[in-house]
Amino acid sequence: MVTITIQSLTKRFGGSPVLHGIDLKIEGGELFFLLGPSGCGKTTLLRHVAGFYQPDAGRIFFDDVEVSRVPPHRRDTGMMFQSYALWPHMTVEQNVAFGLEERKRPKKEIKERVDDVLGLVQLEGMGDRRIQQLSGGQQQRVALARALVIQPKVLLLDEPLSNLDAKLRLEMRSEIRRIVKECGLTGIYVTHDREEALSMGDRLAIMESGNLIQVGTPMDVYRNPVNRMVAEFMGETNLIEGTLLRDTSRAGLFDVETPAGILRGRTFDPSFIPIRGQPVVLSIRPEALSFREVPDSPNRLSGKITDTSYLGATVQYRLQAAGNTLKLCELNPEQVFQPSDRESRLMVATKDVIILRK
Repeated sequence: MVTITIQSLTKRFGGSPVLHGIDLKIEGGELFFLLGPSGCGKTTLLRHVAGFYQPDAGRIFFDDVEVSRVPPHRRDTGMMFQSYALWPHMTVEQNVAFGLEERKRPKKEIKERVDDVLGLVQLEGMGDRRIQQLSGGQQQRVALARALVIQPKVLLLDEPLSNLDAKLRLEMRSEIRRIVKECGLTGIYVTHDREEALSMGDRLAIMESGNLIQVGTPMDVYRNPVNRMVAEFMGETNLIEGTLLRDTSRAGLFDVETPAGILRGRTFDPSFIPIRGQPVVLSIRPEALSFREVPDSPNRLSGKITDTSYLGATVQYRLQAAGNTLKLCELNPEQVFQPSDRESRLMVATKDVIILRK
């Protein structure tokens, strides 16, 4: 399993910086996600690891070997593109075998390895079919098989599920993770879909404007965003502006004065220590708000329900609270409240109120 180390990687296109001194370490065997909005630099970073781009500054290592200037075909990487890049005039078997033929492998070995990898991606017996005869999900599996058949040490995936419908995307999430783990690969996966990253990744990095903003496990990044951009990008959240009022007797907890009342929360970024009178923003996930009593929390809000959406497993509410529009999501609801002019009491645990820089 290859450990990938990226040191101070910088890239400019036409004089405009695209990557700003990226430092990142991806452990061997990880399925690591690069996540962020369009134009944030995630695909550019992936293409540097693949060898399609060379950095203006900085270095890339596979284990202890620097590969910054090594051409793509000598890096032991397999690449799966968003468009699949399959040849329609070739059969499934011919598409998958292409990389081995370019490497001048013996015909018997090619046949055995193609058969093995088609079995791995659940396309047994389909080697003689044309690409046009396949569904979108099957074509995606062919592209994955072609990347795997060369037996890479690193698998690189550039938004591989974006062309599939919702059902196939769900199916292929587990398939790709299974294959990466079964084959002992280090995987880097580029996407703008946070659900893919949350459900599949061992760790992930959030990028914005060519910078790494936050790196961590999916749970860490979702529950502990370091800034407003991360909080909003990783899922729905309620953002409430306020002013830091005071420290509390419990280390790491602060009281914040907001239009909805005084709320107690925590910071996560160790470089951010708010001071009294400082403007801040609170991030509260919809599922953290509750109509029920929350033990050991002073956080109480009042709001009027303005919209109710019952979805079976969940019910989603929209409320107005002192000029703030709040969202509340309740799992497995026993009763559903309808919009009303009556004030409803809301509570939230202090650990679920994240204090961010404004």
